[in-house]
Amino acid sequence: MQLRSRTRWTAALAGTLTLAFSAVAGVAQAAPRGSAATAAAKPAAAKSGPVSVAYVEVNSNSMVNVGKYKLADSGANVFDIGVIFAANINYDGTNAYLYFNPQVQSVLDNAATQIRPLQAKGIKVELSILGNHQGAGFANFPSKAAASAFAKQLSDAVTKYGLDGIDFDDEYADYGVNGTGQPNNSSFVYLIQALRGYMPNKLITLYDIGPSSTRLSYKGVNVTSMFNYAWNPWYGSFDVPDIALPKSRLSPAAVDFGSTDSGTAADLAQQTVDGGYGVYLTYNLTSTDIHDYISSFTNVLYGANAVYTG
Repeated sequence: MQLRSRTRWTAALAGTLTLAFSAVAGVAQAAPRGSAATAAAKPAAAKSGPVSVAYVEVNSNSMVNVGKYKLADSGANVFDIGVIFAANINYDGTNAYLYFNPQVQSVLDNAATQIRPLQAKGIKVELSILGNHQGAGFANFPSKAAASAFAKQLSDAVTKYGLDGIDFDDEYADYGVNGTGQPNNSSFVYLIQALRGYMPNKLITLYDIGPSSTRLSYKGVNVTSMFNYAWNPWYGSFDVPDIALPKSRLSPAAVDFGSTDSGTAADLAQQTVDGGYGVYLTYNLTSTDIHDYISSFTNVLYGANAVYTG
């Protein structure tokens, strides 16, 4: 089993905290423009089968790659959701805040060419949020107000950039450093509850890892049903996420295009179909034409080869 490697990605963030804080403050204060910026989506060609998800490491790859694969028989999109990987939860010594590294910021600033073309094809675009070794995480907000404030930053970013939702990845927070607290039972519940309130019709998804993933209930409030989907974080494996969502909203299969061979990808797709699961997760989609590889799982999931549109 393989967990994705982010050594280069996190190293690129060093020494940028002062700039980051002022940039993120702008997100919260800017006038919402999502509805004006979002192109009207054309109805996607229909397909029957699981929802396919593609994470893109935008430090080195373009989001538009998500829209370059179609099913040969119908012209339907292979991928239904593209995930921008990744923004961060950072810490300024007092509060957690949302941070975009230069590459993520560029994708968001260039939504007209990086995001809208996907949405026009009917593909949803999410922003993944990841820890950044500073002690701030989804699981250690000290109060409901602090959790809600961060949820508002997320919601404002979704609105400003015309995104379709937020994905939570509770890795690399390094809880406890910089005087921060350890994970508590209320933090993630308050965060998800507030975020769902701010964006009732957007996607909220869970990369099923870290202390947040095991803290979904607090004082009679359970936020499990507030997630649209949850997926297995261990690439090359079939592992049902430990969250009480229907099978239609779970991805036990996880494929890394850089390290999972096509035979394993096909086998994971077959287990998905046989088990009645509704989601199939992929990671690290690049600009390289890999339609033969992708066909190894689309044939199983949808009964059709994939074609690359370039």
